[in-house]
Amino acid sequence: MIRPTPATGGRYAPPAAVRELTARSADGTALHVEVHGPEGAPAVVLAHGWTCSTAFWAAQIRELAADHRVIAYDQRGHGRTPASPASPACTTDALADDLEAVLTATLAPGERAVIAGHSMGGMTVMAASQRPAFREHAAAVLLCSTGSGQLVAESTVLPLRPGRARTWLTGRILGSRAPLGPVTPAARRILKYATMGPASAPDMVEACARIVHACPRTVRHAWSHVLASLDLEADVRGLRVPVEVVVGTADRLTPPVHARALAAALPDCRGVTELPGVGHMTPVEAPDLVTGRIRDLVAAHVSPRQPAVPAAPAEESA
Repeated sequence: MIRPTPATGGRYAPPAAVRELTARSADGTALHVEVHGPEGAPAVVLAHGWTCSTAFWAAQIRELAADHRVIAYDQRGHGRTPASPASPACTTDALADDLEAVLTATLAPGERAVIAGHSMGGMTVMAASQRPAFREHAAAVLLCSTGSGQLVAESTVLPLRPGRARTWLTGRILGSRAPLGPVTPAARRILKYATMGPASAPDMVEACARIVHACPRTVRHAWSHVLASLDLEADVRGLRVPVEVVVGTADRLTPPVHARALAAALPDCRGVTELPGVGHMTPVEAPDLVTGRIRDLVAAHVSPRQPAVPAAPAEESA
């Protein structure tokens, strides 16, 4: 099947990277990494969510790269990162391994960065919270539209009463092996209903649909099982850096109940922002706010004087 490409024009078209490299995870997975912006500038690391890719952060990369060094990478099986060559298993430990590899490959020893994670990317940050590389490099965190557990049970994608029936049906839908097919008007309407707020502009919906429909169905299915059984509550309590949380009030995949639970469990939560009418795709639906939160965290917690030499050699992509 020919998969759709990201948007080619406008705010949501992915900008060209200053350089691309490959970071090797613990099991040998070759992670596609992009670096945008000037060397030596304050660093920001972006981790995208389930069925997405680096293209999801296009609006943030474009704005932040003017005066930040922005590091974005494709999660395993997504975008230009293949699935694990050693094992088909998908786990939160693997996500944490991958984030550690990216931090080590792109940041100098002792260099600190703001790390932003959306949805599964936020779960990646939680899973890595007690890893040595994360503790060395994380200055502050932004969690967008994410949760630490009970994702399927709390989802409101289906307009049914909470309970076993809704949870079972939601799990079947999210874990479906069915191909998404081409981006058609019907596909846009379905994706908008499930993942975005009712006022989302057509260019937002188009950008998200192109990204989500490009994710291989085997990858989508495999990671759905990890999300269904997610339990990162202990890792949330281990996230001991300043954290801000952003969620849309119309988020059907990770409703605001998750953001409030995170705020209650985090050792150093600096606030929860609930965006009226916004759905699950907060970096696309509210790009200026998300970018602004990242900028504020950098200004408050990252020194403007950063080492210019990467911490470890990495494989440059062709």
